[in-house]
Amino acid sequence: MRRLPPHAYFVVSAVFHYLGPAFAVLLFARVEALGVAWLRVASAAVIFALWRRPWRVWRSLDRATRWLLAGWATVLAVMNSCFYLAIERLPLGTVAAVEFLPVIALAAIATRTGRNALALLLAVGGVYVLSDVRLVAAPLGFVFAAANAVLFALYIVLGHRVARSPRVGGIDGLALAMLIAAVVAAPIGFADAVPAFTDPVALLAGIGVGVSSSVIPYVCDQLAMARLPRGTYALLVALLPATATVIGIVVLAQVPSVLEVLGVALVVAGVAVHRDQQEYADA
Repeated sequence: MRRLPPHAYFVVSAVFHYLGPAFAVLLFARVEALGVAWLRVASAAVIFALWRRPWRVWRSLDRATRWLLAGWATVLAVMNSCFYLAIERLPLGTVAAVEFLPVIALAAIATRTGRNALALLLAVGGVYVLSDVRLVAAPLGFVFAAANAVLFALYIVLGHRVARSPRVGGIDGLALAMLIAAVVAAPIGFADAVPAFTDPVALLAGIGVGVSSSVIPYVCDQLAMARLPRGTYALLVALLPATATVIGIVVLAQVPSVLEVLGVALVVAGVAVHRDQQEYADA
């Protein structure tokens, strides 16, 4: 796997990160959003369990690493639930743009430079344009999108710690976290997922969403995070709002307005402009 550059893994992740959720939106006609979110996590957990058998690794971990995995798993469970509740109400591109505001804000606070101030200004401006377009029509959607955004920032921070942990490999750590996340998310979404167990089409679609949303992109994220500095990874996530917008157009026919395109472009520019503390240290 190390023969491929880490950027290649990120490109694959960028495509599947929103391709799976786009298919999930189509599944909402059969299963409630929280049910789809649980099917996504649970099906991914089963696949990881069969592939990696992560419980064998759990026995050898110390308490600190177990707490790290449990925290990451909780973030994954709640983040996925908030994300699906957001895309049930808002276009993919809008949710993706909101997702990156906390990441840029944290970078700007950690490294107080004119460059990061500009990045934050661009991102805030982009989210303001998007919220001005959509907030009146779907205020609750923005609440869930904002919660997902905060959790996404935590996902990146904790995911990097797992990927670089000397006690657990990135993919094994992901497998353990996904198993825990399926349990954590059960009280949130299992009841809404029950109808899928009597609907073979919905069940297979839910499994497909899990593979395309949680297995492929999260594995690629871990392979990329293990070899890329956090600042470089944060720079690459500038692709994601644009990717989400394109997938929303192609799969869901969610054609954005001129203002929405401007909002997404401002967020992408903000992510691209910001620079992480580690990059300044290496410069």
